[in-house]
Amino acid sequence: MTQPTTLASYRRAERLMGNQFILTAVSGSNTHAEAALEEAVNEIRRIEALLTTFSNDSVTAQINAAAGECPVRVPIEVYALIERSLRISGLTQGAFDISYGSIDKRFWNFDRHMTALPDPAEAKERVRLINYRNIILDPGASTVFLREKGMRIGFGGIGKGYAAERAKGVLLACGIHSGVVNASGDLCAWGTQPDGTPWTVGIAAPETERQPFARFLLRDGAVATSGDYEKFVLIGGKRYSHTIDPRTGYPVGGIKSVTIFCPNAEIADALATPVLVMGIRAGLDLINQLRDVECLLIDEQDRVHCSQNIKWH
Repeated sequence: MTQPTTLASYRRAERLMGNQFILTAVSGSNTHAEAALEEAVNEIRRIEALLTTFSNDSVTAQINAAAGECPVRVPIEVYALIERSLRISGLTQGAFDISYGSIDKRFWNFDRHMTALPDPAEAKERVRLINYRNIILDPGASTVFLREKGMRIGFGGIGKGYAAERAKGVLLACGIHSGVVNASGDLCAWGTQPDGTPWTVGIAAPETERQPFARFLLRDGAVATSGDYEKFVLIGGKRYSHTIDPRTGYPVGGIKSVTIFCPNAEIADALATPVLVMGIRAGLDLINQLRDVECLLIDEQDRVHCSQNIKWH
């Protein structure tokens, strides 16, 4: 009589896309799991090479180099990702914008020496080139054109989620029917743990990152968190996040963290930051209009605000 296969979780941790990725595969075979995890990691590396801003050979670098000059033909995959990004920009009225790359990081360093905010007029001038409407797509030619010279795009607000979904697809294609891809807190999970129970996701409290204040059961879905607890400054007794509102050039305030729950990691990743930018009322109003998307926000007074249909413990 054949013995039933014993399932176990196999993990692989890698530094990819500037973040710590932890991939978990549930399998009855160590060899099978390791081979599948290797393929998934290679897929994330492939995406990183396509999208990175740290290489002159990447598609992103080619688009940025031709800003204000000529359209650049790009792979269908990158074209489609930019197209989806622009839809989210429209949905969030510009609170999400991949043309944020023109912000000079030296302008917003958020270190201990920062004791005053820049002049609002100067801040506005700094973000003059941030405008998703100036990213021109030609579906027939599969080209991308940045209308203004000096414009730069970057995928920091959506790339991790996209890579997590792609890695999940590779693992599923390899026969991994349960697993987790965790990209530094932006994650997707499917199936169940080896014992058949759902995956459990802990949401960290902003002041005590290692201590979850809420837990959620996740069977097939995604979670992404954006917050100011990793990098912020206190000026005049007010807390300012390192997240910049692309519409004003000013840092956002009022919310410590935003956690998005939805079926897809790319969408969760792309919505977390704009909800932080939009603020509690407008952010919740947006999420409550989206099907199968929920969110949990923590404000500066540590009060918790939830979308309409969220369930947490």
